[in-house]
Amino acid sequence: MADFKLNYKDRLKKLFFSKNNVKNSNYQQRLENVIPGGAHTYSRGSDTYPRNAPQILTKGKGSYIWDGNGNKFLDFGMSLRAVTIGYAHRPVIDAAFKQALNGNNLTRPSMIELESAELIRELMPWMEMVKFAKNGSNVTTAAIKLSRAYTGKKMVARCLQQPFFSFDDWFISDTAMDSGTVVDSDSKTVNFNFNDIESVEKIFTEYPNQISCVILEPATTEVPKENFLHKVQELCKKNNAVFIIDEMITGFRWDLKGACHYYNIHPDLATYGKAMANGFSVAALGGKKEIMELGGINHKNERVFLLSSTHGAEMCSLGAFVETVNQYKKLNVIDEIKYSGNHLIKGFNEISSSLDLQDHFQMIGTPYSPNYITRNSNGDNCLKMRTLFSQEMINNKVLMPWVAMSYSHQKKERELAFKAAENALKVYKMALKSNVDDYLIGESIKPVFRKYN
Repeated sequence: MADFKLNYKDRLKKLFFSKNNVKNSNYQQRLENVIPGGAHTYSRGSDTYPRNAPQILTKGKGSYIWDGNGNKFLDFGMSLRAVTIGYAHRPVIDAAFKQALNGNNLTRPSMIELESAELIRELMPWMEMVKFAKNGSNVTTAAIKLSRAYTGKKMVARCLQQPFFSFDDWFISDTAMDSGTVVDSDSKTVNFNFNDIESVEKIFTEYPNQISCVILEPATTEVPKENFLHKVQELCKKNNAVFIIDEMITGFRWDLKGACHYYNIHPDLATYGKAMANGFSVAALGGKKEIMELGGINHKNERVFLLSSTHGAEMCSLGAFVETVNQYKKLNVIDEIKYSGNHLIKGFNEISSSLDLQDHFQMIGTPYSPNYITRNSNGDNCLKMRTLFSQEMINNKVLMPWVAMSYSHQKKERELAFKAAENALKVYKMALKSNVDDYLIGESIKPVFRKYN
């Protein structure tokens, strides 16, 4: 143990004083000098990664990424789960480029815009009408706006355990980071618990005829049990509330037709994004025509300013979406993700058990979205131990802030991950026996939603 620890400390010193590390720090300083938080998504910020993580990336190919110093890493972050086939997948790139050559953004609706909307309706019959946008926050907020207009009610019920729905006030005001938000008392957001139908019933009882909608993801690492989704939908119908399924993560991952199809549930409204265009920026809101049409011009009700975006139907992104669907069918992407996810879960847990760490490190969840759990010597969930594991995976050239499986995580990549995990968990085991701070470089990662930095 003493020799291992001494060698480890030597490695830390070498890392801290290497030219690459100095360059890495310079990149981070430059980023934070011109971009608040150093990134355009909070979960890309330096406070959510170990100190040794690559601070800036130059390119990605398949499931690999390269940092500003030319170092190559196997990536399991996959653009915050937006890339499911692989980085720079040529057929998708070519389809996007073709649409860019057609003008990319025209004065009236484009042909690819119509084709994309009809494709979504063909895939998902409950999406009777569709509006495109550039990010998930816009379409979830649009769904809330439609629900309020349709029901004449103001309050929103959202699932407490699901971490993010929108950057808009209706959601952010209900988190620890509520600074700068303005929400009237009659439009506040209330919470319920996933797989707890009594908590949903309680909301409708406490706020009779006030809930405009219920919004939730159909699954995360926890899947619906005992027909939870269907029971929530029944409560919405009974109480004249709009039932919204947010498929930003599950869509085009659980199934080509989404988790709604996978769980046989047809929501009133649904939102999609991330994986639908293999990394290109496109999101979608869709659902029942009688609700969606409120944002249109063929009705005599009050007008609803729904989504109006110059770039919402940008042609290159929609071309990428259509080709992504084609590639899903051609490459059998969903089945590949499922197989790889199951293999990864099994392999990581076998490594953990072989090191007698099964009570402290475990990979759980569905094969479409695995999650690793890190516990300290007391058996408590521990961010420091999670930081250490991520740090050691990076030391072994694997970036795994979370686990987003893709078609590009083939057998070779999974074997690389297993080798890295075995090395990482050996350090993890040493830290459990002594003090994690003796092995951790810099500070622990922090949750995005916290009151102060």
